[in-house]
Amino acid sequence: MIRVVLVDDEPVAREGLRLWLAREPDVEIAGEAGTPRDAIAMVLRERPDLLFLDVQMPDADGFSVLEAVSGQHLPEVVFVTAHERHALRAFDVSALDFLLKPVREERFREALARARRELDRGDAREGPARLSALLDRVRGAPGGAGSGGVDGPRRIERFAVRVRDRFVIVAAADVEWIGAAGNYAELHLAGASHLVRAALNELEAGLDPARFARIHRSSLVRLDCVREVIPATHGDYDLVLASGAVLKLSRRYAGRLMGRGLMGRG
Repeated sequence: MIRVVLVDDEPVAREGLRLWLAREPDVEIAGEAGTPRDAIAMVLRERPDLLFLDVQMPDADGFSVLEAVSGQHLPEVVFVTAHERHALRAFDVSALDFLLKPVREERFREALARARRELDRGDAREGPARLSALLDRVRGAPGGAGSGGVDGPRRIERFAVRVRDRFVIVAAADVEWIGAAGNYAELHLAGASHLVRAALNELEAGLDPARFARIHRSSLVRLDCVREVIPATHGDYDLVLASGAVLKLSRRYAGRLMGRGLMGRG
Protein backbone atom coordinates (compact mmCIF):
# COMPACT_ATOMS: atom_id res chain seq x y z
CA MET A 1 0.00 0.00 0.00
CA ILE A 2 1.33 3.45 -0.97
CA ARG A 3 0.66 6.02 1.75
CA VAL A 4 0.18 9.50 0.29
CA VAL A 5 0.05 13.01 1.78
CA LEU A 6 -1.35 15.95 -0.22
CA VAL A 7 0.09 19.42 0.42
CA ASP A 8 -1.52 22.41 -1.29
CA ASP A 9 -2.94 25.68 0.01
CA GLU A 10 -5.80 25.43 -2.50
CA PRO A 11 -8.56 23.06 -1.25
CA VAL A 12 -9.88 22.62 -4.79
CA ALA A 13 -6.48 21.40 -5.98
CA ARG A 14 -6.29 18.87 -3.13
CA GLU A 15 -9.84 17.70 -3.85
CA GLY A 16 -9.02 16.89 -7.46
CA LEU A 17 -5.99 14.82 -6.51
CA ARG A 18 -7.95 13.14 -3.71
CA LEU A 19 -10.71 12.01 -6.10
CA TRP A 20 -8.24 10.56 -8.57
CA LEU A 21 -6.23 8.80 -5.85
CA ALA A 22 -9.41 7.31 -4.38
CA ARG A 23 -9.73 5.18 -7.52
CA GLU A 24 -6.35 3.54 -6.93
CA PRO A 25 -6.64 0.28 -4.94
CA ASP A 26 -3.00 0.39 -3.82
CA VAL A 27 -3.14 3.97 -2.49
CA GLU A 28 -4.08 5.21 0.98
CA ILE A 29 -4.35 8.96 1.66
CA ALA A 30 -2.64 9.44 5.01
CA GLY A 31 -3.55 13.12 5.26
CA GLU A 32 -3.74 16.58 3.74
CA ALA A 33 -2.18 19.93 4.63
CA GLY A 34 -2.80 23.47 3.44
CA THR A 35 0.21 25.24 4.99
CA PRO A 36 3.94 24.49 5.14
CA ARG A 37 3.79 24.26 8.94
CA ASP A 38 0.98 21.70 8.88
CA ALA A 39 2.71 19.84 6.07
CA ILE A 40 5.93 19.46 8.05
CA ALA A 41 4.08 18.14 11.08
CA MET A 42 2.05 15.71 8.98
CA VAL A 43 5.01 14.29 7.07
CA LEU A 44 6.99 13.73 10.26
CA ARG A 45 3.98 12.12 11.95
CA GLU A 46 2.66 9.97 9.09
CA ARG A 47 5.92 9.12 7.29
CA PRO A 48 4.21 8.84 3.87
CA ASP A 49 5.71 6.99 0.92
CA LEU A 50 4.64 9.66 -1.56
CA LEU A 51 4.10 13.40 -1.27
CA PHE A 52 2.18 15.58 -3.71
CA LEU A 53 3.72 18.94 -2.85
CA ASP A 54 2.69 22.44 -3.95
CA VAL A 55 5.74 24.57 -4.71
CA GLN A 56 4.23 28.00 -3.94
CA MET A 57 2.34 28.46 -0.66
CA PRO A 58 1.80 31.34 1.78
CA ASP A 59 4.68 32.02 4.20
CA ALA A 60 7.06 29.46 2.69
CA ASP A 61 7.55 27.19 -0.31
CA GLY A 62 7.53 23.46 -0.86
CA PHE A 63 11.31 23.31 -0.75
CA SER A 64 11.20 24.62 2.83
CA VAL A 65 8.95 21.71 3.71
CA LEU A 66 11.47 19.25 2.25
CA GLU A 67 14.37 20.88 4.05
CA ALA A 68 12.52 20.71 7.36
CA VAL A 69 11.66 16.99 7.09
CA SER A 70 14.65 15.69 5.14
CA GLY A 71 16.74 14.92 8.21
CA GLN A 72 14.09 12.48 9.48
CA HIS A 73 12.07 11.25 6.51
CA LEU A 74 12.31 11.80 2.76
CA PRO A 75 9.36 10.44 0.75
CA GLU A 76 9.09 10.22 -2.99
CA VAL A 77 7.83 13.61 -4.22
CA VAL A 78 5.67 14.82 -7.09
CA PHE A 79 5.72 18.61 -7.23
CA VAL A 80 2.60 20.58 -8.12
CA THR A 81 3.15 24.08 -9.47
CA ALA A 82 1.49 26.89 -11.37
CA HIS A 83 4.83 28.59 -12.05
CA GLU A 84 6.37 26.80 -14.99
CA ARG A 85 8.86 29.55 -15.76
CA HIS A 86 10.44 29.40 -12.30
CA ALA A 87 10.41 25.70 -11.53
CA LEU A 88 10.41 23.36 -14.48
CA ARG A 89 13.98 23.81 -15.60
CA ALA A 90 15.33 22.96 -12.16
CA PHE A 91 13.05 19.92 -12.02
CA ASP A 92 14.25 18.79 -15.42
CA VAL A 93 17.89 19.05 -14.36
CA SER A 94 17.28 16.76 -11.40
CA ALA A 95 14.94 14.42 -13.32
CA LEU A 96 12.10 14.97 -10.84
CA ASP A 97 8.42 14.80 -11.65
CA PHE A 98 5.97 17.69 -11.50
CA LEU A 99 2.36 18.48 -12.28
CA LEU A 100 1.54 21.84 -13.83
CA LYS A 101 -1.73 23.45 -12.68
CA PRO A 102 -4.42 23.03 -13.78
CA VAL A 103 -3.53 19.34 -13.52
CA ARG A 104 -4.72 17.02 -16.27
CA GLU A 105 -5.77 13.52 -15.19
CA GLU A 106 -3.67 11.87 -17.89
CA ARG A 107 -0.57 13.68 -16.62
CA PHE A 108 -1.47 12.76 -13.03
CA ARG A 109 -1.66 9.07 -14.00
CA GLU A 110 1.78 9.27 -15.59
CA ALA A 111 3.29 10.86 -12.48
CA LEU A 112 1.69 8.28 -10.18
CA ALA A 113 2.92 5.40 -12.36
CA ARG A 114 6.43 6.81 -12.29
CA ALA A 115 6.28 7.15 -8.49
CA ARG A 116 5.12 3.53 -8.21
CA ARG A 117 8.05 2.33 -10.28
CA GLU A 118 10.49 4.31 -8.18
CA LEU A 119 9.04 3.07 -4.88
CA ASP A 120 9.20 -0.50 -6.15
CA ARG A 121 12.98 -0.14 -6.44
CA GLY A 122 13.37 -0.06 -2.65
CA ASP A 123 16.98 0.54 -1.65
CA ALA A 124 17.87 1.35 -5.27
CA ARG A 125 15.56 4.39 -5.35
CA GLU A 126 17.11 7.42 -7.04
CA GLY A 127 14.44 9.92 -5.96
CA PRO A 128 16.10 10.89 -2.64
CA ALA A 129 19.42 11.66 -4.32
CA ARG A 130 17.66 13.73 -6.97
CA LEU A 131 15.80 15.66 -4.27
CA SER A 132 19.10 16.33 -2.52
CA ALA A 133 20.54 17.66 -5.79
CA LEU A 134 17.49 19.83 -6.37
CA LEU A 135 17.66 21.37 -2.90
CA ASP A 136 21.30 22.25 -3.54
CA ARG A 137 20.31 23.98 -6.76
CA VAL A 138 17.27 25.95 -5.63
CA ARG A 139 18.97 27.07 -2.43
CA GLY A 140 21.86 28.65 -4.27
CA ALA A 141 24.71 26.16 -3.90
CA PRO A 142 27.55 27.03 -6.32
CA GLY A 143 26.54 25.93 -9.78
CA GLY A 144 22.87 25.78 -8.71
CA ALA A 145 19.72 27.51 -9.87
CA GLY A 146 19.93 30.08 -7.09
CA SER A 147 23.35 31.18 -8.34
CA GLY A 148 22.28 31.38 -11.95
CA GLY A 149 24.28 28.32 -13.00
CA VAL A 150 21.68 25.63 -13.50
CA ASP A 151 23.70 24.02 -16.27
CA GLY A 152 27.03 24.15 -14.41
CA PRO A 153 28.62 21.52 -12.18
CA ARG A 154 26.81 21.05 -8.90
CA ARG A 155 28.52 21.59 -5.55
CA ILE A 156 27.58 18.74 -3.22
CA GLU A 157 26.06 20.19 -0.04
CA ARG A 158 24.06 17.17 1.19
CA PHE A 159 23.64 13.43 0.73
CA ALA A 160 20.53 11.23 0.66
CA VAL A 161 21.18 8.11 2.74
CA ARG A 162 19.24 5.06 3.84
CA VAL A 163 18.54 4.80 7.59
CA ARG A 164 16.74 1.55 8.49
CA ASP A 165 13.37 1.73 6.65
CA ARG A 166 13.57 5.26 5.24
CA PHE A 167 15.75 7.78 3.43
CA VAL A 168 17.07 10.94 5.08
CA ILE A 169 19.40 13.75 4.08
CA VAL A 170 22.65 14.50 5.88
CA ALA A 171 24.61 17.71 5.34
CA ALA A 172 28.07 17.51 3.81
CA ALA A 173 29.17 19.87 6.60
CA ASP A 174 28.46 17.06 9.12
CA VAL A 175 30.64 14.49 7.34
CA GLU A 176 34.05 14.04 8.99
CA TRP A 177 35.65 11.77 6.41
CA ILE A 178 34.74 9.54 3.47
CA GLY A 179 36.17 6.15 2.62
CA ALA A 180 35.94 4.00 -0.50
CA ALA A 181 33.80 0.87 -0.08
CA GLY A 182 33.68 -1.04 -3.37
CA ASN A 183 31.07 0.57 -5.62
CA TYR A 184 30.06 2.82 -2.74
CA ALA A 185 31.53 5.53 -0.57
CA GLU A 186 31.13 5.41 3.22
CA LEU A 187 30.31 8.69 4.93
CA HIS A 188 31.58 8.92 8.49
CA LEU A 189 29.78 11.29 10.86
CA ALA A 190 29.89 11.65 14.62
CA GLY A 191 28.46 8.38 15.89
CA ALA A 192 27.19 7.13 12.52
CA SER A 193 28.22 6.02 9.05
CA HIS A 194 26.24 5.75 5.80
CA LEU A 195 26.84 4.24 2.37
CA VAL A 196 26.16 6.21 -0.82
CA ARG A 197 26.54 4.96 -4.36
CA ALA A 198 29.31 7.23 -5.61
CA ALA A 199 32.98 7.13 -6.58
CA LEU A 200 35.54 9.07 -4.56
CA ASN A 201 36.65 10.91 -7.70
CA GLU A 202 33.09 12.11 -8.19
CA LEU A 203 32.82 13.26 -4.58
CA GLU A 204 36.22 14.93 -4.66
CA ALA A 205 35.13 16.95 -7.71
CA GLY A 206 31.76 17.91 -6.21
CA LEU A 207 32.64 18.75 -2.60
CA ASP A 208 33.89 22.20 -1.58
CA PRO A 209 37.70 22.05 -1.97
CA ALA A 210 38.07 24.61 0.83
CA ARG A 211 36.47 22.12 3.22
CA PHE A 212 37.35 18.65 1.90
CA ALA A 213 40.59 17.17 0.56
CA ARG A 214 41.79 13.86 -0.86
CA ILE A 215 44.36 12.33 1.49
CA HIS A 216 44.64 8.83 0.07
CA ARG A 217 43.41 6.94 -2.99
CA SER A 218 40.67 5.53 -0.74
CA SER A 219 39.73 8.49 1.47
CA LEU A 220 38.72 12.15 1.74
CA VAL A 221 38.71 14.22 4.92
CA ARG A 222 36.97 17.36 6.14
CA LEU A 223 39.90 19.61 6.88
CA ASP A 224 38.58 21.29 10.01
CA CYS A 225 38.27 17.86 11.67
CA VAL A 226 42.04 17.29 11.56
CA ARG A 227 43.72 17.84 14.92
CA GLU A 228 47.20 16.32 14.41
CA VAL A 229 49.48 15.36 11.56
CA ILE A 230 52.04 12.76 12.66
CA PRO A 231 54.91 11.57 10.43
CA ALA A 232 54.67 7.84 9.77
CA THR A 233 56.80 5.68 7.45
CA HIS A 234 58.00 6.08 3.86
CA GLY A 235 56.92 9.71 3.68
CA ASP A 236 53.34 9.02 4.75
CA TYR A 237 51.55 10.64 7.68
CA ASP A 238 48.83 9.78 10.18
CA LEU A 239 45.99 12.26 10.50
CA VAL A 240 44.30 12.29 13.90
CA LEU A 241 40.77 13.66 13.78
CA ALA A 242 38.88 15.40 16.57
CA SER A 243 36.76 12.24 16.90
CA GLY A 244 39.87 10.16 17.59
CA ALA A 245 39.84 8.44 14.18
CA VAL A 246 43.27 7.99 12.60
CA LEU A 247 43.56 8.18 8.82
CA LYS A 248 46.49 7.63 6.48
CA LEU A 249 47.78 10.63 4.51
CA SER A 250 49.87 9.30 1.64
CA ARG A 251 52.85 11.27 0.41
CA ARG A 252 51.19 11.44 -3.02
CA TYR A 253 48.57 13.80 -1.57
CA ALA A 254 50.63 15.46 1.19
CA GLY A 255 51.98 18.11 -1.16
CA ARG A 256 48.47 19.32 -1.96
CA LEU A 257 47.92 20.13 1.72
CA MET A 258 51.15 22.03 2.30
CA GLY A 259 49.62 25.39 1.36
CA ARG A 260 46.58 24.93 3.60
CA GLY A 261 48.46 25.00 6.88
CA LEU A 262 47.51 21.40 7.58
CA MET A 263 51.05 20.07 7.58
CA GLY A 264 52.02 22.35 10.46
CA ARG A 265 49.67 20.69 12.94
CA GLY A 266 50.81 18.32 15.63
